[in-house]
Amino acid sequence: MTVTADGPLPPEPYDVAIVGAGVVGCALARELARRPRLRVALVEARDDVGQGTSKANTAIVHTGFDATPGTLEARLVRDGYRRLTAYAAESGIALEAVGALLVAWDEEQRAALPRLAGKAVRNGHTETRMLGQGELYAREPHLGPGALGALHVPGESVICPWTTTLAYATQAVRAGTDLHLRAAVETVTRDGDGHLLTTTRGTLRARHLVNAAGLGADTLDRLLGHDDFTVTPRRGQLLVYDRLARPLVRHILLPVPTALGKGVLVAPTVHGNVLLGPTAEDLHDKSATHSTAEGIALLRDKGRRVLPALLDEEVTAVYAGLRAATEHEDYRITAHPGERYVTVGSIRSTGLSASMAIAAHVTGLLADTGLDLGPVREPAPVTMPDLGATAPRPCERPGLVAADPAYADLVCFCERVSRGEIRDALAATVPPRTPEGLRRRTRARAGRCQGFHCGARVAELLREGTAHDT
Repeated sequence: MTVTADGPLPPEPYDVAIVGAGVVGCALARELARRPRLRVALVEARDDVGQGTSKANTAIVHTGFDATPGTLEARLVRDGYRRLTAYAAESGIALEAVGALLVAWDEEQRAALPRLAGKAVRNGHTETRMLGQGELYAREPHLGPGALGALHVPGESVICPWTTTLAYATQAVRAGTDLHLRAAVETVTRDGDGHLLTTTRGTLRARHLVNAAGLGADTLDRLLGHDDFTVTPRRGQLLVYDRLARPLVRHILLPVPTALGKGVLVAPTVHGNVLLGPTAEDLHDKSATHSTAEGIALLRDKGRRVLPALLDEEVTAVYAGLRAATEHEDYRITAHPGERYVTVGSIRSTGLSASMAIAAHVTGLLADTGLDLGPVREPAPVTMPDLGATAPRPCERPGLVAADPAYADLVCFCERVSRGEIRDALAATVPPRTPEGLRRRTRARAGRCQGFHCGARVAELLREGTAHDT
Protein backbone atom coordinates (compact mmCIF):
# COMPACT_ATOMS: atom_id res chain seq x y z
CA MET A 1 0.00 0.00 0.00
CA THR A 2 1.73 3.09 -1.26
CA VAL A 3 0.99 6.62 -2.41
CA THR A 4 3.62 7.95 -4.80
CA ALA A 5 3.86 11.24 -6.68
CA ASP A 6 7.34 10.99 -8.15
CA GLY A 7 9.97 8.47 -9.16
CA PRO A 8 9.64 5.43 -11.41
CA LEU A 9 6.63 3.12 -11.27
CA PRO A 10 7.00 -0.47 -10.04
CA PRO A 11 8.16 -2.95 -12.70
CA GLU A 12 6.03 -5.82 -11.40
CA PRO A 13 2.70 -6.19 -13.25
CA TYR A 14 -0.57 -5.38 -11.53
CA ASP A 15 -3.70 -7.45 -11.83
CA VAL A 16 -5.75 -4.30 -12.48
CA ALA A 17 -4.83 -0.72 -13.34
CA ILE A 18 -7.51 1.94 -12.94
CA VAL A 19 -6.83 5.13 -14.89
CA GLY A 20 -8.42 8.11 -13.18
CA ALA A 21 -8.68 8.81 -9.44
CA GLY A 22 -11.95 10.71 -9.48
CA VAL A 23 -14.90 9.61 -7.39
CA VAL A 24 -15.65 6.66 -9.70
CA GLY A 25 -12.04 5.48 -9.98
CA CYS A 26 -11.54 5.73 -6.23
CA ALA A 27 -14.81 3.90 -5.57
CA LEU A 28 -13.66 1.10 -7.87
CA ALA A 29 -10.28 0.92 -6.13
CA ARG A 30 -12.09 0.58 -2.82
CA GLU A 31 -14.37 -2.14 -4.23
CA LEU A 32 -11.43 -4.12 -5.61
CA ALA A 33 -9.67 -3.72 -2.26
CA ARG A 34 -12.34 -6.12 -0.94
CA ARG A 35 -10.51 -8.77 -2.98
CA PRO A 36 -7.18 -9.09 -1.14
CA ARG A 37 -5.74 -11.47 -3.71
CA LEU A 38 -5.64 -8.71 -6.33
CA ARG A 39 -2.77 -6.29 -6.86
CA VAL A 40 -4.34 -2.99 -7.94
CA ALA A 41 -2.92 0.33 -9.16
CA LEU A 42 -4.88 3.57 -9.21
CA VAL A 43 -3.20 5.90 -11.71
CA GLU A 44 -3.90 9.64 -11.73
CA ALA A 45 -2.48 12.41 -13.90
CA ARG A 46 -2.79 15.13 -11.26
CA ASP A 47 -1.29 15.49 -7.80
CA ASP A 48 -4.37 14.49 -5.80
CA VAL A 49 -7.48 12.38 -5.94
CA GLY A 50 -10.74 13.98 -7.03
CA GLN A 51 -9.07 16.76 -8.99
CA GLY A 52 -11.41 16.76 -12.02
CA THR A 53 -15.19 16.77 -12.12
CA SER A 54 -15.26 15.29 -8.62
CA LYS A 55 -13.98 18.46 -6.97
CA ALA A 56 -16.40 20.93 -8.57
CA ASN A 57 -19.97 19.71 -8.58
CA THR A 58 -23.25 20.46 -6.80
CA ALA A 59 -22.53 17.91 -4.03
CA ILE A 60 -25.97 16.32 -4.29
CA VAL A 61 -26.71 12.64 -3.72
CA HIS A 62 -29.54 11.94 -6.15
CA THR A 63 -32.20 9.34 -5.51
CA GLY A 64 -32.52 8.75 -9.26
CA PHE A 65 -36.18 9.78 -9.28
CA ASP A 66 -35.85 11.60 -12.61
CA ALA A 67 -33.50 9.24 -14.45
CA THR A 68 -34.74 7.63 -17.66
CA PRO A 69 -36.43 4.40 -16.51
CA GLY A 70 -34.79 1.21 -17.69
CA THR A 71 -31.37 2.74 -18.31
CA LEU A 72 -28.16 1.60 -16.71
CA GLU A 73 -27.85 5.04 -15.15
CA ALA A 74 -31.27 4.75 -13.50
CA ARG A 75 -30.37 1.39 -11.98
CA LEU A 76 -26.94 2.39 -10.78
CA VAL A 77 -27.99 5.76 -9.36
CA ARG A 78 -30.79 4.09 -7.39
CA ASP A 79 -28.43 1.41 -6.07
CA GLY A 80 -25.63 3.92 -5.53
CA TYR A 81 -27.87 6.19 -3.47
CA ARG A 82 -28.60 3.33 -1.08
CA ARG A 83 -24.96 2.33 -0.83
CA LEU A 84 -23.55 5.84 -0.45
CA THR A 85 -25.98 7.03 2.21
CA ALA A 86 -25.10 3.98 4.31
CA TYR A 87 -21.37 4.43 3.67
CA ALA A 88 -21.49 8.09 4.66
CA ALA A 89 -23.11 7.18 7.97
CA GLU A 90 -20.49 4.50 8.62
CA SER A 91 -17.51 6.65 7.63
CA GLY A 92 -18.37 10.01 9.18
CA ILE A 93 -18.94 11.78 5.87
CA ALA A 94 -21.17 14.84 6.26
CA LEU A 95 -24.57 14.19 4.63
CA GLU A 96 -27.95 15.86 5.10
CA ALA A 97 -31.19 14.45 3.68
CA VAL A 98 -32.84 17.82 3.12
CA GLY A 99 -35.11 16.67 0.31
CA ALA A 100 -35.81 18.53 -2.91
CA LEU A 101 -38.61 20.64 -4.33
CA LEU A 102 -39.07 20.61 -8.09
CA VAL A 103 -40.64 24.06 -8.48
CA ALA A 104 -43.08 24.94 -11.28
CA TRP A 105 -43.06 28.58 -12.34
CA ASP A 106 -45.65 28.41 -15.14
CA GLU A 107 -48.56 26.25 -16.22
CA GLU A 108 -46.47 24.19 -18.63
CA GLN A 109 -44.05 23.28 -15.85
CA ARG A 110 -46.86 22.53 -13.41
CA ALA A 111 -48.44 20.24 -16.00
CA ALA A 112 -45.13 18.36 -16.24
CA LEU A 113 -44.98 17.55 -12.52
CA PRO A 114 -47.37 14.54 -12.60
CA ARG A 115 -45.31 13.06 -15.44
CA LEU A 116 -42.16 13.47 -13.36
CA ALA A 117 -43.89 11.90 -10.38
CA GLY A 118 -44.83 8.94 -12.59
CA LYS A 119 -41.24 8.63 -13.76
CA ALA A 120 -40.15 8.57 -10.12
CA VAL A 121 -42.54 5.67 -9.45
CA ARG A 122 -41.13 3.75 -12.43
CA ASN A 123 -37.69 4.30 -10.91
CA GLY A 124 -38.84 2.79 -7.62
CA HIS A 125 -39.17 6.13 -5.82
CA THR A 126 -42.74 6.21 -4.49
CA GLU A 127 -42.43 8.91 -1.82
CA THR A 128 -42.78 11.96 -4.08
CA ARG A 129 -45.77 14.21 -3.43
CA MET A 130 -47.41 17.13 -5.21
CA LEU A 131 -47.50 20.41 -3.26
CA GLY A 132 -49.88 23.24 -3.89
CA GLN A 133 -48.86 26.86 -3.79
CA GLY A 134 -49.77 27.35 -0.14
CA GLU A 135 -47.83 24.38 1.17
CA LEU A 136 -44.87 25.23 -1.07
CA TYR A 137 -44.54 28.71 0.41
CA ALA A 138 -45.05 27.35 3.92
CA ARG A 139 -42.04 25.11 3.33
CA GLU A 140 -39.97 27.78 1.58
CA PRO A 141 -41.15 31.22 2.71
CA HIS A 142 -38.28 33.05 0.96
CA LEU A 143 -39.13 31.59 -2.45
CA GLY A 144 -39.66 34.21 -5.13
CA PRO A 145 -43.20 35.25 -6.08
CA GLY A 146 -45.14 33.43 -8.77
CA ALA A 147 -44.39 29.76 -8.05
CA LEU A 148 -47.47 27.65 -8.76
CA GLY A 149 -46.58 24.41 -7.00
CA ALA A 150 -43.89 21.79 -6.65
CA LEU A 151 -43.06 18.12 -6.54
CA HIS A 152 -41.56 17.17 -3.18
CA VAL A 153 -38.80 14.55 -3.46
CA PRO A 154 -37.79 13.23 -0.04
CA GLY A 155 -34.36 11.67 0.22
CA GLU A 156 -32.47 13.97 -2.11
CA SER A 157 -29.40 14.83 -0.05
CA VAL A 158 -26.36 17.06 0.12
CA ILE A 159 -22.95 15.63 0.95
CA CYS A 160 -19.29 16.60 1.24
CA PRO A 161 -18.01 15.39 -2.15
CA TRP A 162 -14.32 15.82 -1.35
CA THR A 163 -14.48 13.71 1.81
CA THR A 164 -16.35 11.00 -0.12
CA THR A 165 -13.67 10.61 -2.78
CA LEU A 166 -10.94 10.78 -0.15
CA ALA A 167 -12.64 8.14 2.00
CA TYR A 168 -12.74 5.71 -0.93
CA ALA A 169 -9.07 6.32 -1.72
CA THR A 170 -8.00 6.09 1.92
CA GLN A 171 -9.76 2.78 2.43
CA ALA A 172 -8.34 1.38 -0.81
CA VAL A 173 -4.74 2.40 -0.05
CA ARG A 174 -4.91 1.07 3.50
CA ALA A 175 -6.13 -2.26 2.10
CA GLY A 176 -3.22 -2.53 -0.33
CA THR A 177 -3.96 -0.44 -3.43
CA ASP A 178 -1.04 1.51 -4.90
CA LEU A 179 -2.00 5.10 -5.72
CA HIS A 180 0.30 6.67 -8.31
CA LEU A 181 -0.16 10.42 -8.70
CA ARG A 182 1.34 12.73 -11.34
CA ALA A 183 1.34 9.79 -13.76
CA ALA A 184 -0.51 10.97 -16.86
CA VAL A 185 -1.06 8.14 -19.34
CA GLU A 186 0.45 8.97 -22.74
CA THR A 187 0.21 5.67 -24.63
CA VAL A 188 -1.28 2.22 -24.07
CA THR A 189 -0.20 -0.90 -25.92
CA ARG A 190 -1.21 -4.52 -25.63
CA ASP A 191 1.42 -7.10 -24.82
CA GLY A 192 1.25 -10.81 -24.16
CA ASP A 193 0.11 -10.44 -20.58
CA GLY A 194 -2.19 -7.45 -20.72
CA HIS A 195 -1.43 -3.76 -21.10
CA LEU A 196 1.66 -1.59 -21.06
CA LEU A 197 0.91 1.99 -19.98
CA THR A 198 3.47 4.66 -20.77
CA THR A 199 3.05 7.52 -18.32
CA THR A 200 4.88 10.71 -17.44
CA ARG A 201 6.54 8.71 -14.65
CA GLY A 202 7.54 5.70 -16.71
CA THR A 203 5.83 2.47 -17.65
CA LEU A 204 3.33 0.35 -15.78
CA ARG A 205 2.07 -3.13 -16.65
CA ALA A 206 -1.38 -4.48 -15.85
CA ARG A 207 -3.22 -7.62 -16.88
CA HIS A 208 -6.58 -5.82 -16.81
CA LEU A 209 -7.32 -2.16 -17.44
CA VAL A 210 -10.20 0.11 -16.43
CA ASN A 211 -10.68 3.48 -18.09
CA ALA A 212 -12.21 5.81 -15.49
CA ALA A 213 -10.51 8.89 -16.90
CA GLY A 214 -13.58 11.14 -16.88
CA LEU A 215 -13.04 14.04 -19.25
CA GLY A 216 -10.20 12.10 -20.87
CA ALA A 217 -12.05 8.80 -21.17
CA ASP A 218 -12.66 9.15 -24.91
CA THR A 219 -8.99 9.90 -25.55
CA LEU A 220 -7.87 6.81 -23.66
CA ASP A 221 -10.55 4.72 -25.37
CA ARG A 222 -9.20 5.73 -28.77
CA LEU A 223 -5.67 4.82 -27.74
CA LEU A 224 -7.03 1.30 -27.39
CA GLY A 225 -8.72 1.36 -30.79
CA HIS A 226 -12.29 2.22 -29.80
CA ASP A 227 -14.51 5.09 -30.88
CA ASP A 228 -17.60 4.56 -28.76
CA PHE A 229 -18.21 8.12 -27.57
CA THR A 230 -16.88 11.67 -27.63
CA VAL A 231 -16.61 13.72 -24.46
CA THR A 232 -17.83 17.29 -24.70
CA PRO A 233 -16.83 19.22 -21.60
CA ARG A 234 -19.91 20.88 -20.15
CA ARG A 235 -18.94 23.72 -17.87
CA GLY A 236 -20.97 24.41 -14.77
CA GLN A 237 -20.30 27.69 -12.97
CA LEU A 238 -21.53 28.07 -9.40
CA LEU A 239 -21.76 30.77 -6.76
CA VAL A 240 -21.19 29.96 -3.09
CA TYR A 241 -23.01 32.26 -0.69
CA ASP A 242 -21.97 33.05 2.86
CA ARG A 243 -23.21 31.08 5.86
CA LEU A 244 -25.51 33.98 6.76
CA ALA A 245 -27.60 33.01 3.72
CA ARG A 246 -28.25 29.50 4.99
CA PRO A 247 -31.59 30.29 6.76
CA LEU A 248 -33.06 31.38 3.42
CA VAL A 249 -33.43 27.84 2.06
CA ARG A 250 -34.56 24.54 3.57
CA HIS A 251 -34.60 22.19 0.57
CA ILE A 252 -32.75 21.68 -2.69
CA LEU A 253 -34.74 23.91 -5.06
CA LEU A 254 -34.77 22.36 -8.53
CA PRO A 255 -36.18 23.64 -11.79
CA VAL A 256 -38.06 21.40 -14.18
CA PRO A 257 -35.18 19.64 -16.03
CA THR A 258 -34.25 20.21 -19.67
CA ALA A 259 -32.23 18.28 -22.24
CA LEU A 260 -29.06 20.07 -21.03
CA GLY A 261 -29.44 18.82 -17.48
CA LYS A 262 -31.13 19.57 -14.23
CA GLY A 263 -30.77 23.33 -14.71
CA VAL A 264 -29.85 26.06 -12.25
CA LEU A 265 -30.66 25.11 -8.69
CA VAL A 266 -30.41 26.62 -5.25
CA ALA A 267 -29.19 24.26 -2.56
CA PRO A 268 -27.86 24.31 0.96
CA THR A 269 -24.50 22.68 1.53
CA VAL A 270 -23.32 20.50 4.40
CA HIS A 271 -20.74 23.20 5.11
CA GLY A 272 -23.44 25.75 5.94
CA ASN A 273 -23.35 27.74 2.70
CA VAL A 274 -25.84 28.09 -0.16
CA LEU A 275 -25.04 27.11 -3.76
CA LEU A 276 -26.49 28.76 -6.85
CA GLY A 277 -25.82 27.01 -10.16
CA PRO A 278 -24.66 25.38 -12.30
CA THR A 279 -24.63 26.78 -15.79
CA ALA A 280 -24.48 24.29 -18.68
CA GLU A 281 -22.02 25.45 -21.34
CA ASP A 282 -20.76 22.97 -23.93
CA LEU A 283 -17.13 23.74 -24.75
CA HIS A 284 -14.17 22.29 -26.63
CA ASP A 285 -11.47 23.02 -24.05
CA LYS A 286 -11.26 20.31 -21.37
CA SER A 287 -9.30 22.64 -19.11
CA ALA A 288 -11.67 25.64 -19.21
CA THR A 289 -12.61 25.72 -15.54
CA HIS A 290 -12.58 29.50 -15.26
CA SER A 291 -15.66 31.53 -14.42
CA THR A 292 -17.05 34.22 -16.71
CA ALA A 293 -18.93 37.47 -16.23
CA GLU A 294 -21.68 36.13 -18.49
CA GLY A 295 -22.04 32.96 -16.45
CA ILE A 296 -22.23 34.85 -13.16
CA ALA A 297 -24.81 37.25 -14.62
CA LEU A 298 -26.94 34.33 -15.80
CA LEU A 299 -26.81 32.70 -12.38
CA ARG A 300 -27.79 35.91 -10.63
CA ASP A 301 -30.70 36.33 -13.02
CA LYS A 302 -31.93 32.79 -12.34
CA GLY A 303 -31.38 33.17 -8.61
CA ARG A 304 -33.29 36.45 -8.49
CA ARG A 305 -36.45 34.60 -9.50
CA VAL A 306 -36.00 31.56 -7.28
CA LEU A 307 -34.74 33.20 -4.08
CA PRO A 308 -34.60 37.01 -4.40
CA ALA A 309 -33.20 37.61 -0.92
CA LEU A 310 -30.17 35.45 -1.79
CA LEU A 311 -28.79 38.18 -4.03
CA ASP A 312 -28.48 40.51 -1.06
CA GLU A 313 -26.09 38.09 0.66
CA GLU A 314 -22.33 37.97 0.30
CA VAL A 315 -20.73 35.63 -2.23
CA THR A 316 -17.96 33.66 -0.55
CA ALA A 317 -16.58 31.92 -3.62
CA VAL A 318 -17.11 31.34 -7.33
CA TYR A 319 -16.02 28.14 -9.03
CA ALA A 320 -16.58 26.12 -12.18
CA GLY A 321 -16.38 22.43 -13.00
CA LEU A 322 -16.58 20.38 -16.18
CA ARG A 323 -18.95 17.44 -16.62
CA ALA A 324 -18.09 14.73 -19.15
CA ALA A 325 -21.11 15.02 -21.44
CA THR A 326 -21.32 12.78 -24.52
CA GLU A 327 -23.67 12.19 -27.43
CA HIS A 328 -25.26 9.30 -25.50
CA GLU A 329 -28.08 9.66 -22.96
CA ASP A 330 -26.97 6.69 -20.87
CA TYR A 331 -23.71 5.64 -19.24
CA ARG A 332 -21.21 4.03 -21.58
CA ILE A 333 -19.79 1.29 -19.38
CA THR A 334 -18.47 -1.34 -21.74
CA ALA A 335 -16.42 -4.48 -21.27
CA HIS A 336 -14.06 -5.76 -23.97
CA PRO A 337 -13.40 -9.31 -22.73
CA GLY A 338 -10.84 -10.23 -25.39
CA GLU A 339 -8.80 -7.18 -24.44
CA ARG A 340 -9.23 -7.41 -20.65
CA TYR A 341 -10.46 -3.84 -20.76
CA VAL A 342 -13.47 -1.97 -19.34
CA THR A 343 -14.49 1.57 -20.28
CA VAL A 344 -16.40 3.72 -17.81
CA GLY A 345 -17.61 6.70 -19.82
CA SER A 346 -20.39 9.27 -20.11
CA ILE A 347 -21.00 9.37 -16.35
CA ARG A 348 -21.83 13.11 -16.32
CA SER A 349 -23.27 14.66 -13.16
CA THR A 350 -24.58 11.55 -11.40
CA GLY A 351 -21.20 9.90 -10.88
CA LEU A 352 -21.01 10.87 -7.21
CA SER A 353 -24.43 9.39 -6.46
CA ALA A 354 -23.82 6.19 -8.43
CA SER A 355 -20.13 5.76 -7.63
CA MET A 356 -20.34 2.73 -5.35
CA ALA A 357 -22.84 0.96 -7.61
CA ILE A 358 -20.73 1.69 -10.67
CA ALA A 359 -17.78 0.16 -8.83
CA ALA A 360 -19.70 -3.02 -8.07
CA HIS A 361 -20.96 -3.22 -11.66
CA VAL A 362 -17.49 -2.75 -13.15
CA THR A 363 -16.07 -5.39 -10.81
CA GLY A 364 -18.57 -7.84 -12.26
CA LEU A 365 -17.53 -6.86 -15.77
CA LEU A 366 -13.88 -7.42 -14.88
CA ALA A 367 -14.77 -10.93 -13.82
CA ASP A 368 -16.40 -11.38 -17.23
CA THR A 369 -13.10 -10.40 -18.86
CA GLY A 370 -11.35 -13.27 -17.08
CA LEU A 371 -10.19 -11.63 -13.86
CA ASP A 372 -10.16 -14.07 -10.96
CA LEU A 373 -11.51 -11.89 -8.18
CA GLY A 374 -10.74 -14.32 -5.39
CA PRO A 375 -12.36 -14.33 -1.97
CA VAL A 376 -13.95 -11.28 -0.33
CA ARG A 377 -12.47 -9.69 2.78
CA GLU A 378 -13.98 -6.41 3.91
CA PRO A 379 -11.35 -3.68 4.33
CA ALA A 380 -10.98 -1.99 7.68
CA PRO A 381 -13.53 0.82 8.06
CA VAL A 382 -12.44 4.43 7.88
CA THR A 383 -13.56 7.36 9.99
CA MET A 384 -13.23 10.63 8.14
CA PRO A 385 -13.22 14.16 9.62
CA ASP A 386 -16.82 15.41 9.62
CA LEU A 387 -16.65 18.80 7.91
CA GLY A 388 -20.39 19.45 8.18
CA ALA A 389 -21.63 22.65 9.76
CA THR A 390 -23.86 20.75 12.16
CA ALA A 391 -20.99 18.70 13.62
CA PRO A 392 -18.75 20.13 16.35
CA ARG A 393 -15.29 20.97 15.12
CA PRO A 394 -12.33 19.58 17.10
CA CYS A 395 -11.77 22.98 18.75
CA GLU A 396 -15.29 22.67 20.21
CA ARG A 397 -14.69 19.25 21.83
CA PRO A 398 -13.31 19.82 25.34
CA GLY A 399 -12.00 16.30 25.80
CA LEU A 400 -10.07 16.40 22.55
CA VAL A 401 -8.62 19.83 23.30
CA ALA A 402 -7.58 18.73 26.78
CA ALA A 403 -5.77 15.72 25.35
CA ASP A 404 -4.06 17.70 22.58
CA PRO A 405 -3.91 21.54 22.74
CA ALA A 406 -3.11 21.67 19.01
CA TYR A 407 -6.85 21.36 18.43
CA ALA A 408 -7.38 24.64 20.31
CA ASP A 409 -4.83 26.53 18.20
CA LEU A 410 -7.08 28.03 15.53
CA VAL A 411 -5.49 28.74 12.18
CA CYS A 412 -8.56 29.45 10.03
CA PHE A 413 -11.06 31.37 12.14
CA CYS A 414 -13.79 31.56 9.49
CA GLU A 415 -14.10 27.76 9.39
CA ARG A 416 -12.69 27.06 12.87
CA VAL A 417 -9.84 24.92 11.55
CA SER A 418 -7.12 24.14 14.08
CA ARG A 419 -3.44 23.40 13.74
CA GLY A 420 -4.21 19.87 14.96
CA GLU A 421 -6.56 19.24 12.04
CA ILE A 422 -4.03 20.52 9.53
CA ARG A 423 -1.33 18.37 11.11
CA ASP A 424 -3.61 15.32 10.90
CA ALA A 425 -4.44 15.96 7.25
CA LEU A 426 -0.76 16.29 6.34
CA ALA A 427 -0.02 12.98 8.07
CA ALA A 428 -3.00 11.13 6.58
CA THR A 429 -2.89 8.06 4.34
CA VAL A 430 -3.55 10.23 1.27
CA PRO A 431 -2.09 13.62 2.23
CA PRO A 432 -2.57 16.93 0.40
CA ARG A 433 0.26 18.46 -1.60
CA THR A 434 -1.23 21.87 -2.32
CA PRO A 435 -3.21 24.53 -0.45
CA GLU A 436 -6.29 23.51 -2.46
CA GLY A 437 -5.90 19.89 -1.41
CA LEU A 438 -5.57 20.96 2.22
CA ARG A 439 -8.70 23.10 1.89
CA ARG A 440 -10.71 20.14 0.63
CA ARG A 441 -9.61 18.08 3.61
CA THR A 442 -10.00 20.66 6.39
CA ARG A 443 -11.93 23.70 5.05
CA ALA A 444 -8.90 25.91 5.77
CA ARG A 445 -9.14 29.02 3.54
CA ALA A 446 -12.68 28.07 2.45
CA GLY A 447 -14.54 30.58 4.61
CA ARG A 448 -15.60 34.19 4.37
CA CYS A 449 -12.14 35.70 4.02
CA GLN A 450 -10.92 33.04 1.54
CA GLY A 451 -7.54 32.86 3.22
CA PHE A 452 -6.91 36.60 3.55
CA HIS A 453 -6.15 36.25 7.26
CA CYS A 454 -4.99 32.64 7.53
CA GLY A 455 -3.36 32.07 4.14
CA ALA A 456 0.22 32.77 5.22
CA ARG A 457 0.06 30.47 8.23
CA VAL A 458 -1.69 27.72 6.27
CA ALA A 459 1.04 27.94 3.63
CA GLU A 460 3.73 27.73 6.31
CA LEU A 461 2.17 24.64 7.90
CA LEU A 462 1.80 23.06 4.48
CA ARG A 463 5.48 23.68 3.67
CA GLU A 464 6.53 22.17 6.97
CA GLY A 465 4.25 19.16 6.52
CA THR A 466 5.38 18.44 2.96
CA ALA A 467 9.06 19.20 3.35
CA HIS A 468 9.86 15.53 2.73
CA ASP A 469 8.05 15.53 -0.63
CA THR A 470 9.76 16.32 -3.89
